[in-house]
Amino acid sequence: MAEKQVIVIGAGPAGLTAAYELSRLGVAATILERSAHVGGISRTASYKGFRFDIGGHRFFSKSQEIEDLWSEVLGARLLERGRLSRIFYRNRFFDYPIRPLNALANLGPATAALCVASYLKARVLPPREVRSFEDWTVRSFGRTLYEIFFKTYTEKVWGMPCSEISADWAAQRIKGLSMASLMRSMFLPKPKGRGAVIKTLIDRFRYPGRGPGEMWETVARIVTGRGHRLVFEAAVERIERASAGLLRVWTADGRSYAGSDFLSTMPLRELVNALDPPAPSAVQTAARALGYRDFLTVALIVDQTQVFPDNWIYIHDPTVKMGRIQNFKNWSPEMVPDARYTCLGLEYFCFEGDGLWSAPDSELVALGCAELAKLGLVDPAKVVDGTVVRQAKAYPVYDDHYRENVEAIRAFLEREAPNLQLIGRNGMHRYNNQDHAMMTGLLAARNIAAGGQYNLWAVNADAQYQEEIREGELDGGGRLVPERLKT
Repeated sequence: MAEKQVIVIGAGPAGLTAAYELSRLGVAATILERSAHVGGISRTASYKGFRFDIGGHRFFSKSQEIEDLWSEVLGARLLERGRLSRIFYRNRFFDYPIRPLNALANLGPATAALCVASYLKARVLPPREVRSFEDWTVRSFGRTLYEIFFKTYTEKVWGMPCSEISADWAAQRIKGLSMASLMRSMFLPKPKGRGAVIKTLIDRFRYPGRGPGEMWETVARIVTGRGHRLVFEAAVERIERASAGLLRVWTADGRSYAGSDFLSTMPLRELVNALDPPAPSAVQTAARALGYRDFLTVALIVDQTQVFPDNWIYIHDPTVKMGRIQNFKNWSPEMVPDARYTCLGLEYFCFEGDGLWSAPDSELVALGCAELAKLGLVDPAKVVDGTVVRQAKAYPVYDDHYRENVEAIRAFLEREAPNLQLIGRNGMHRYNNQDHAMMTGLLAARNIAAGGQYNLWAVNADAQYQEEIREGELDGGGRLVPERLKT
């Protein structure tokens, strides 16, 4: 049998984990990365020695295999961190995960009474039909707490009203969390074991000393040291196929890479558009219908030793555009080159090409300073420098027809390209975490090297592989997602 040569498209967590597993199993691979860095959305950017995430990346998984892989790669370089994240609303900090007594005390007697009355009303007179995110959250917490703690942030992230997002996503995203569970978490002992932890309530996690990029930079060094080839600035532009499957990929600079097996983390829409010969028109139409939510970070360097103690803060003030603030120094002291300074990452959710995305960096830095001043969190005179990092296609968008579009593409590829496996967030058009993406990469590598029969779509939200599909789970696993309601 001819020796296998695997082409891995993308050097993010899924692609590099697949390459790492292939290197352990003795299968050759070439990794093609369109940018000049590894890690994808889990990379660590750097500006004048200050390091910052594209979002914040906790290293916690219910999968012990993923935890063990992290330990194998970085060992003592993984710091044990305590989580502190709060909600900023009405110039006050609220604990997050929400703690009812803290929330009620911060809101003041009048609003606290309204919250309690609203919650009791929701229990006595729940919505007759629970269809939307708004319906589900109002039923679980009452309308007043919903409007304070859920509405603004969710709408900033997804760019659509909560009344138009399916309740299914709330049930999964806030899984196990309710007023009753919050009260129990305050007074009862915490459950033992990783599997018993509600992810929303995780209060400790690990984190690489130099950010998540350190993990993926280390994995890249390991796999290239074992003979794998990693090619940067190799954007895949054309994917040549025949009746038996894929043959080779062509990059924008005219180079080609032939393979026996292919793993793709590139956005599913772009993958279909690159096929040569082209996919049938119905499949192309399905691909064009897939959308993405984009993201940018305004990183500000503040001449101040400590600004606030949190790892990150959710901004629930509807009068500002920012959705969240990361304090990278509190994730790890190694994220700043000089302890006199603090580096804050102001996160804005947007669509590629809109006003935020297209604004000059100088305007975005000025906007960030102005919004911090408006919230009273930082004196803008203390901001000594800043930069902007844009992340296209940070989140797949889930509209009325995304499921059927993904299924149409998937069915076509499984039939016409059996030597291709889709892995990772954008590769599968599934909103997942780093550990979930890694598990799809691990299993894909085992399918190639050891003749495994793993269905990658059966990796669930906790990065566990399940042999059987449970009723109500998307394609056998993974998170349910913010799907727009059907009329």
